[in-house]
Amino acid sequence: MYTSFFGLTEKPFTITPDPRYLYLSERHAEALAHLLYGIEDAGGFVQLTGEVGTGKTTVVRSLLGQLPAHADVALILNPRITPEEFLLAIADELNVVIPISVRHSVKSLVDQLNIFLLDAHARGRRVIVLVDEAQQLSADVLEQVRLLTNLETATKKLLQIILVGQPELRTLLARNELRQLAQRITGRYHLDPLVQRESLAYIRHRLRVAGATTDIFTPRALRELHRLSMGVPRLLNVIADRALLGAYTREVHTVTATLVRRAASEVHGRTITAPWLISTLAVTAIVGLSVLGVAIYWLFIGHSLRQHIAAAPAAQIATPQPLPAPLPATTLDFLSAHPEAASTDVALTTLFGLWKLHIDSGQGRACEQAAAAGLACLSQKGSLAQLRELNRPVIVSLLTPNGEFQAVLTHLNDTKATLQIADNTLDVSIADLEQWWFGEFLLAWKPPTKSGVILKPGMRGGAIRWLRTTIASINGTQARPSASYGADLQQEIADFQKSHQLTVDGIAGEQTLLLLDSLTSTPGTPTLRSGGA
Repeated sequence: MYTSFFGLTEKPFTITPDPRYLYLSERHAEALAHLLYGIEDAGGFVQLTGEVGTGKTTVVRSLLGQLPAHADVALILNPRITPEEFLLAIADELNVVIPISVRHSVKSLVDQLNIFLLDAHARGRRVIVLVDEAQQLSADVLEQVRLLTNLETATKKLLQIILVGQPELRTLLARNELRQLAQRITGRYHLDPLVQRESLAYIRHRLRVAGATTDIFTPRALRELHRLSMGVPRLLNVIADRALLGAYTREVHTVTATLVRRAASEVHGRTITAPWLISTLAVTAIVGLSVLGVAIYWLFIGHSLRQHIAAAPAAQIATPQPLPAPLPATTLDFLSAHPEAASTDVALTTLFGLWKLHIDSGQGRACEQAAAAGLACLSQKGSLAQLRELNRPVIVSLLTPNGEFQAVLTHLNDTKATLQIADNTLDVSIADLEQWWFGEFLLAWKPPTKSGVILKPGMRGGAIRWLRTTIASINGTQARPSASYGADLQQEIADFQKSHQLTVDGIAGEQTLLLLDSLTSTPGTPTLRSGGA
């Protein structure tokens, strides 16, 4: 409905899972690391809890996407079952054939699973049972879960169990009759809501994935989104989606804090008051009480004090001291004083200017104008190490206590970075940059073909010839005079991907082509020069 109005390719805040929108905050990444560590541990239980909507499912999906090749997982999504049904669900997930005659015997089911686990262990497999919404498990099922961990060899547990649930799971496992299970939990992690800087980064990430190239939410609107959602990702999605719809119906291209509050009022079913209004009322009451207090003070006490001051020698009366000189301006002060220079539109104009491309504000979106000139925009999340490897100037999103700003990173070394903000060049320390930058960046690059950036086996043409020449140049070998994407080229691409920690599939996708291009820059291509900061 509102996507084309805001220049988006799709709705950015749907609550259905989509791996393209995956955003792992520091706490989500830490929770994922706990689960991955638990999988490689020697068995027992791992527990992950969090309030509704904090991203437990996101972490679980990330875990399933990063499982080691030797792991087999039984995913239990419906925990409101009997012990027999629980065991059968595990068997079905692991493709264990259970004879009909023993399907109602807990002992027989456990025996069948034990045979499977011993065979898996002999084959070097790791078996994991992951239970979602585990706070709904009955005490009988939890006891059966505990007994499953008794399946073991002389040196190793045969089964790893991961329990994922709401905070009630912690209360459940604290019950006295379940203390034996609780004692076997080798790792616990509670997923808290996002802090403000993470909420802002989360919103921007989803907008970028959906195709946004300008700031749709004002800095105040972003802060209101965090306040009214309390940092819960699901609420962030729902309120942001409703706010975009509200802006669309009013035909305004910028979402303000007022629109966010209206959206939150609809979501929560109650009127949301602006924080400044609450503060104003409170201050008014305090001022009124203060005025009354001062009046009483001067009426009953001030008379004698005024007499004392009038009788005192002039030298005893303190004179006002001059205020200290203002501190010199910092990068943060500069950004706060010049927000118009640190906007997305200005940053895009600056970035494409480094490519000798003039952007005309009256001729459509900057990235669309760049596409007509053979350049492509790429918006993603990464690290400083990745930026050094890509070796291209990028637009970085800086989330500071004074708001969100866009700047072009033009130079980078081990200790300093150089930011270009309109016509101003500012040097910042790496520590400051990492404090404000949470991985969001946008770069421009020149794909080898305008028909699409993915080159696959079986394709032919000039882009394939370029691909052969480029990979041969990097490998220091002689390129084959062929314009066909054959098995030999597929293997070379797979080897390149493996050596640079990319997804290894032998297909030259966007990330692979971008890295190939950055390693063999043509003359005139702007680079992130390491010696300039």
